Amino acid sequence: MVEVVPVETPTLGDRSYLAHDGETAIVIDPQRDIDRVSALAAGLGVRITHVAETHIHNDYVSGGLALSRATGASYLVNAADPVAFGRTEVRDGDVAQVGATMAVRALATPGHTFTHLSYVLTAGEQVVGVFTGGSLLYGATGRPDLLGADNTAALARAQFGSAHRLARELPDTAEIFPTHGFGSFCAATQSEALSSTIGREKQVNPALTREERNYVETLLAGLDAWPAYYAHMGPVNTAGSAPADLSAPRRADPAELRRAIQAGEWVVDLRDRVAFAAGFVPGSFSFPLDGSFATYLGWAIPWGTPVTLLGQTPEQVGQAQRELARIGIDRPAGAATGQPRDWAGGRPLAALRLAKFADLAAAAAAAARDGGEVAVLDVRRQQEWEASHIAGAVHIPFNELPGRLGDLPPGELWVHCHSGYRSVVAASMLAARGRAVISIDDEFDNAEAAGIPVLRPRAP
Repeated sequence: MVEVVPVETPTLGDRSYLAHDGETAIVIDPQRDIDRVSALAAGLGVRITHVAETHIHNDYVSGGLALSRATGASYLVNAADPVAFGRTEVRDGDVAQVGATMAVRALATPGHTFTHLSYVLTAGEQVVGVFTGGSLLYGATGRPDLLGADNTAALARAQFGSAHRLARELPDTAEIFPTHGFGSFCAATQSEALSSTIGREKQVNPALTREERNYVETLLAGLDAWPAYYAHMGPVNTAGSAPADLSAPRRADPAELRRAIQAGEWVVDLRDRVAFAAGFVPGSFSFPLDGSFATYLGWAIPWGTPVTLLGQTPEQVGQAQRELARIGIDRPAGAATGQPRDWAGGRPLAALRLAKFADLAAAAAAAARDGGEVAVLDVRRQQEWEASHIAGAVHIPFNELPGRLGDLPPGELWVHCHSGYRSVVAASMLAARGRAVISIDDEFDNAEAAGIPVLRPRAP
């Protein structure tokens, strides 16, 4: 019996997979922290003989090369990918036998990239499913614009053709095992589905229910910004990544933390936003671990800037270190655990006010009575702003803040996003630069109910 076990990485919105027959296993699109897959295989009592990549990834550093070397497995990578390491070259139609029971057949499914492959998993004559990477997702497809504007239209059309090839060549019962689509910015749109089949996608997936022109136009119109760190992933994965070093970082004392902040390095507080707001080391930035930590930090940080981590426990620091390693931010410059008073070394802490949209409404009403204004800063993405925003707000996406301080209005700023995560990140960055800020820890959907005028220039 063949079993496919997903290995979830929810903070990046991805899945890797281990498929096995009780003795032999193949791993698809492994993340860089390969110890999770190795432990899974050991627990199942199976031997990994093959590792396969659907494409050169743009949203994380692959662990495929390291896993293949650690296990002696064949490393299946498209022959057309210009990688700098040895691999088992595969092309459209090639079949790899995995043990006595399983086989995988490569299908060229360009669209997310030009050289994208899907892998059809069979057991004897039965098609178990297909690993679709960034091609056919649950109710969506992978985005076609990560290789630049000059290639986007061609890749969008290729994505349509690839979806139809999968639907044409595979039975309706075949399960779909995508890598992206669980919150990853590699997905063109998001879906709440947790599983699907070819037959189900024929009913619900725009790539299979719309004609090509409508699908392409809708797909391109819906594309928004992607995290800045994506630009670094392709080159790393083409060169081949070294195994992640997850050993504990060196301890940073209060003097070292002060030096790092003064030098413009990033000192990142991992605690939740309420704990951070109550008291933090001046100059440190809030990136709570309870959200898409690595995605947002990798989006905002000037690439190559040293990072020091502040956590309440060594486990918290270790989790952050693991997540950063997945996107190629290796070896933190240092780390400190405990409480802010330990990190400050006797110096005074800073505090940040958290508020609700109802508080903003009350402040705006009071300012109107006094003939004044309240400055509101919206740090969401462009498409979020275009769908709806607070009347009179200033819009600067959180990742653009460091370079656009001159665009900010004077005085106290009320900062908001969609749920409160990016607002506390942005507020901490502004507080580090001496601005008076209030972070709105609330859902944007509550703004209108609180009596705040909301404009809707474009339907979502």
